[in-house]
Amino acid sequence: MAPRSRRELYWAARLTLVNRAEDLPGFDSVFGAVFDDTVLGLDPPNLKSSLGAPAASVPGVATAQGATLDGGGLPWTTRPTSITAAVSPESDDAVSVPDALPSRLVARADEAFETFDDTDLRLIGTWLEQASAHWPRRRTLRREPSRHGTQIDLRHTMRASRTTGWETLRLIRSRRRRRPRRVVLLCDVSRSMQPYTTIYLHLMRAAALHRSTIAPEVFAFSTSLTRLTPVLSHRCADVALARANAKVTDRYGGTHLGGSVAAMLSTPQGGALRGAMVIIASDGWDSGPPEVLDHAMARLRRRAELIVWLNPRAAASGYQPLAGSMACALPYCDLFLPAHSLAGLRELFDRLGRLVATR
Repeated sequence: MAPRSRRELYWAARLTLVNRAEDLPGFDSVFGAVFDDTVLGLDPPNLKSSLGAPAASVPGVATAQGATLDGGGLPWTTRPTSITAAVSPESDDAVSVPDALPSRLVARADEAFETFDDTDLRLIGTWLEQASAHWPRRRTLRREPSRHGTQIDLRHTMRASRTTGWETLRLIRSRRRRRPRRVVLLCDVSRSMQPYTTIYLHLMRAAALHRSTIAPEVFAFSTSLTRLTPVLSHRCADVALARANAKVTDRYGGTHLGGSVAAMLSTPQGGALRGAMVIIASDGWDSGPPEVLDHAMARLRRRAELIVWLNPRAAASGYQPLAGSMACALPYCDLFLPAHSLAGLRELFDRLGRLVATR
């Protein structure tokens, strides 16, 4: 299309860029801010010469030093400075969200997941599948060649000397081979966690799909513990979530947090917790006595390498862990994050990356 008027341009942009009624006010405000103050060149020869001129001599084009010449926009257009300030990456309100997300989700990066519908949560689940999280790694007993290794590999050094008349001219160094740590996820599916259960199941499914690298184990609990690793490994998200909901028969019921953590330690998969990274998604409410959770967390602390607790209620201003079970579990956690929004998930991945670097 070649819009010949501002009205045609408006409707062409609106029909192609807007697909939700609640986005219309934002679109109208941005369109008006961009095109209401537009100044068009009236001299065609002058416009052509401006387009062919170098950037330093064209009004409104940023120079190499980053300064904007008079005009502040394209060579034939002038934009108000408020638009530039609104999209500046140095703004305090800017949120780092992957570009793969639809624009309507990027704009809602700070909103809690309880305000999202099933379609939006499915899109976020697709993004989680494609996200490359930097999982913590562990050193193995095997070694691999490395230019910056601290130990000389005698076998490979002597093998390399065969080409130089058995004279050792080049030392081959090695280091310990590193592999991703096993990830164990435990999700609370009780009634108090109902608004966040779906997105956490998507997170667990994204981890379950990396079975060849991190060998995950996935559990859900309400009044009893249920292992979901086989069902969440399905390639179709809808089928995986449907099978998970069918297998967890006690979802949206009470909460036996301490008993479920203790049951996870006693399962045949309890050995997978040794040296693993354990992620627990729960609001910390427990119908049992706090001493049960305290004893279970102490056992888990002796087995696991890292314990990460995701509590969406912690995003509220002035939050304090007043519940006895949450207060008992906090001393055993390496990370305590809300992960209640897209920005919260990004913070989770960033903190895991920094935690990997420090360890």
